[in-house]
Parts: sequence; C-alpha cells; structure tokens
Amino acid sequence: QVRLVQSGGGSVRPGDSLRLSCAASGFSLEYYAIGWFRQAPGKEREQVSCISSSDSSTYYAESVKGRFYISRDNARHTSTLQMNDLKPEDTGVYYCAAVLRPFADPKLREGRAPEIKDYDYWGQGTQVTVAS
Repeated sequence: QVRLVQSGGGSVRPGDSLRLSCAASGFSLEYYAIGWFRQAPGKEREQVSCISSSDSSTYYAESVKGRFYISRDNARHTSTLQMNDLKPEDTGVYYCAAVLRPFADPKLREGRAPEIKDYDYWGQGTQVTVAS
C-alpha cells in the first residue's frame, strides 16, 4: 500500500520550534521530490518547501525562508521539516507530498516550486498551532 505517514506537530508558543516528519511506504521515495504544504482555515493550500529527489535543490516560500529547513533521508525513505521561530501565522494543517522527480527537479534547480497538481501522494496532515 502506497502511503505517506506524517508525525510531529502540536501546539506551541511563538518563537518555539517543531519538527515534522514524513515516512514513505509502498514506493521508492528516491524517485520523488518531497514537498511540504500548509493550509490555514479558509485559505488555499500553500506550498512552503520542497526538496529535490537528489537533495541538491530546495525551495522555500518567502514567508518561511530562514526559519524552516527541509531535509530527506532516501535510505530511510523519510523527509523532515524543521520549523524554527514559529509565528501565529504558521498555524495550519501541514501536509507532506511526493511528486515524481521529472515534474519537480528541473523547476527546483531554477528556484521554482513544483505545481500542486503534479503531486501524486499526500500524507494525512498534521495540525500545527502557534499561539500565546
């Protein structure tokens, strides 16, 4: 069964850190770029970060640059999103997703994010709440 299983998340105060993890099963993650998205209530899903299949190119939304860091471990079929200096506007449901590398890696090398429509697999989502 093809799955992306997420862990992490929770409720924190502004300035705190959280780490989200995403583990793939049923398919070889090495052929996929991994993206992280978030969706706040009443808003569209936003891509916050993406990492190429080879780990050589990354994308970050302007709103998270310098605070969020994406990584992957192909041997373990996992990806991690380290979120530092969290702000209330980071609140939302976070999703990891996988997109085949031909649809992602060329864009990432140009500093662009893959298109959401090209993502094939999605995690179940995890809530992140930042409030004082």
